[in-house]
Amino acid sequence: MLDAFKMLARYNRVANTRLYEQCGKLALAEYLRERRGSFGSIHGLLNHILLGDRIWMSRFAGGGKTTPPLNSVLFETFAGLSAARIEQDASIETFFDKADSGFLDRPLCYTNSLGKDYVEAAPAAVLHFFNHQTHHRGQVHVMLSQTPVKPPSLDLHRILNP
Repeated sequence: MLDAFKMLARYNRVANTRLYEQCGKLALAEYLRERRGSFGSIHGLLNHILLGDRIWMSRFAGGGKTTPPLNSVLFETFAGLSAARIEQDASIETFFDKADSGFLDRPLCYTNSLGKDYVEAAPAAVLHFFNHQTHHRGQVHVMLSQTPVKPPSLDLHRILNP
């Protein structure tokens, strides 16, 4: 499983790089425009993905016992969000490159955003983590397709084996 998680961490970084490259071509009004879908705009959705990554990575590292509101805006500007995304993706790759089998055996205890307590097995939580990213990147992809900027290819097998 760790090899698969390392692969997904690499995919996450490259997919985010491609997506942010295209989002960076948008006019500010288009980037911030209210759209149907999760978190109301491309900016809101990109913030949510980063927030989710930070929450889960904190849990994987032994913290993250509580969950902030899921619509929290971490960065007001695309430039700030983009820089944080690059740092987060590097951190995700480093974490999974260094993870050992002991990590997979640890339970993750936390309280979700609705105040419900959970204990998750690490493998299921990591799969959710990567699935969450992919799910919301797909939503950004759809939003981006409603703009003059062409969405990038995000297919895993094309990214990892160009």
